[in-house]
Amino acid sequence: MPITPIPSVALTADTILSTQLDAAINNKTKPLGSLGMLESLAHQIGLIQRTASPRLVAPTIVVFAGDHGVVEEKVSAFPQSVTWQMVENFLANGAAINVFARQNGCALQVVDAGVNHDFGERLNLIDCKVGYGTHNFAKAPAMTRAQCAQALEHGAALVGRLEGNVIGFGEMGIGNTTSAAALMHKMTGVSLDACVGAGTGLSAEGVAHKLQVIEQAVKLHANASDALSVLATFGGFEIAMMVGAMLAAAERRMVLLIDGFIVTSALLVAAKLQPAILDYCVFSHCSDERGHSEMLEHLKARPLLQLGLRLGEGSGCALALPLLHSAVNFLNEMATFASAQVSEQDA
Repeated sequence: MPITPIPSVALTADTILSTQLDAAINNKTKPLGSLGMLESLAHQIGLIQRTASPRLVAPTIVVFAGDHGVVEEKVSAFPQSVTWQMVENFLANGAAINVFARQNGCALQVVDAGVNHDFGERLNLIDCKVGYGTHNFAKAPAMTRAQCAQALEHGAALVGRLEGNVIGFGEMGIGNTTSAAALMHKMTGVSLDACVGAGTGLSAEGVAHKLQVIEQAVKLHANASDALSVLATFGGFEIAMMVGAMLAAAERRMVLLIDGFIVTSALLVAAKLQPAILDYCVFSHCSDERGHSEMLEHLKARPLLQLGLRLGEGSGCALALPLLHSAVNFLNEMATFASAQVSEQDA
C-alpha cells in the first residue's frame, strides 16, 4: 500500500488561524485557561478542521475484530472463541461499547478483519476478512506482507465510506495484548517487561509466561526492523487494518479518537510511518493495562480520562466523546466578555 503524505496540522502550522482560535477561546466569559484541557482540545479541533468554528459531524466508532495465532501459546485467560462470541454480542447491542455509543449518540460499526469464524452475511457486520486469524508469531510471522498490505488497504477504504469527521477506534481479539506488547517493544525500545500486562486477566504466572513467549518471538524475528515488517511479523489483522484507517482518516482531516493499549499500538506503527498523524489524535484515556502509560509518554500524549479502564472495544472513545462536544460547543456558543457585557480581568 503506498503511504500518502499526511498534511501537518502542528499548532504552529497556521499562525493566523491559531491566533484567531486563541483569541476566541480567551475572550469567553471565564478566567484565562480556566477550562483547562477543553481549551487546548477546542484549539486542536479548530486547526484540524481549518476553522475557528469547528463542528463535530456524525462521530463513528469502528470496532475492528481479529484473531491471533499466538493464542496457541496459552497467552490469554480466555479461549479464542470469545472473539467471535463478542462480535455476536456487538451485533446484538449487548456490549459496553453498544451502551456507551448509544447513550452518546455515536454511530458504531463492527468489522470482521480476520476472525476465526464464519459469520455469513450479517446485517451491520462489515466483512473485510483477510484470513481466519494470523499465524502464531512465536513460530512464524503473523502475516505475509501481502496480507498486511491488504489489511491496510481495507482500513483506508472503510474510512473513505464514512460520512462524518470524527472516528473512534476500537478492537476485539483474544491474544491482541500479546501482539500489542510486542509492537510496543519494537516501536519504542521500551523493555519487554514494561510492555507486558495481564490482558484479559492473567495471573502473575500467566504474565511471566506471556513475557517469555514474546521474548523468544522477538529473538526469532530479530531481522524485523522497519515499521511495516514489524507490523506484519507481530501484528494482527485488526491492528493492521486500524493502521490503514488511521492514515486515511488523518489524510481526510478527521479527528482521531484513540482508545487504549491495542489501539495505541496501532498508532505507534502509523506514527512511525507518518509522524504528523499525531496532530489529529485525541487520546481518550489512559488504560490500566500495563504499558499504556509508557506508550502515551513515548507519544507525548495527554489523555482526557483516567478511569482504570482496560476493556478495549473503543469504550474509552465513547466515554470521552462528550468532552469533544463540550470543547467545540463552548467555542461556538459561550458568550464573550463584550457580548455579555461582563467586565474583563484587570490588567
